[in-house]
Amino acid sequence: MITYSNSLVLPASWEAVFFLAVLGLVVGSFLNVLILRLPVMMTRVWEQEMRNFIAQKNDQDIGLNEKNALPSYNLFLPRSHCPHCLNVIPAIELVPVLSWICLRGRCAQCKGRISLRYPLIELMTAGLSGAVGFCWGVSPTAFAALAFIWALIALTFIDIDTLFLPDTLTQPLLWLGLIVNAWGGFVSFELAFWGAVWGYLSLWILYWLFRLSTGKEGIGQGDFKLLAALGAWLGWQSVPALLLFASLAGAGYGLLGMILAGFTRQTPIPFGPFLALSGLIMLFFPFLSGVLVS
Repeated sequence: MITYSNSLVLPASWEAVFFLAVLGLVVGSFLNVLILRLPVMMTRVWEQEMRNFIAQKNDQDIGLNEKNALPSYNLFLPRSHCPHCLNVIPAIELVPVLSWICLRGRCAQCKGRISLRYPLIELMTAGLSGAVGFCWGVSPTAFAALAFIWALIALTFIDIDTLFLPDTLTQPLLWLGLIVNAWGGFVSFELAFWGAVWGYLSLWILYWLFRLSTGKEGIGQGDFKLLAALGAWLGWQSVPALLLFASLAGAGYGLLGMILAGFTRQTPIPFGPFLALSGLIMLFFPFLSGVLVS
């Protein structure tokens, strides 16, 4: 059985759990912004490129055509505001979880409902970050695991919202996994390298088998890259378990959806969240990969 390297692990403590959980609350608040804005930012980039292309086709000077430029929109601008009344939200109302509780889940100005998802993402991020402190303390390995977890949370909810896994997150996650394991993080670099290769190829092969047999696309190409990234972090021996857990979770979700929500075979279901869930399971319980491979 293959286990993770302990070369970078420092003793865990409840202080470490508390520190990383609080850090997770703060990061969870940022992830809410990232999940909401990154797809919009990418759409606006595509729209701006199309505007520039049209301007060039019409022999317009892009640099002088002010109407061609879209207003600034990024992770910081415009400031956080209520989606109902558009009033800017003051900093005192942006405290993770507590602000939502004090405001009873409603805007202070217009009393419009604020989604429960915001505090849930913050609590999820805090809980998983605290679990990292319990397992690895405050150490280089812990911060690597935090980056892995935070990226998976962002990818999960972006995929739920848009059925899209952006390269902006999946590709850096893959490279970071290789870099972390090159420095003795979770598995050897050899296992990480082949994990990326087999992670990508396994879904790529399934994609083409399904497409050639049915004429339809059953798996998004973002899923190839996400599984490659998971393999780069967790090693090739984790890929069978990652696929098994994700497939079982996805099938269970689809079955419940058919029973409770009227899903059909044509209902699109994002696979990224189930891959991310499998990645979290394998991060905290790596011995499961040895059970399947041995």
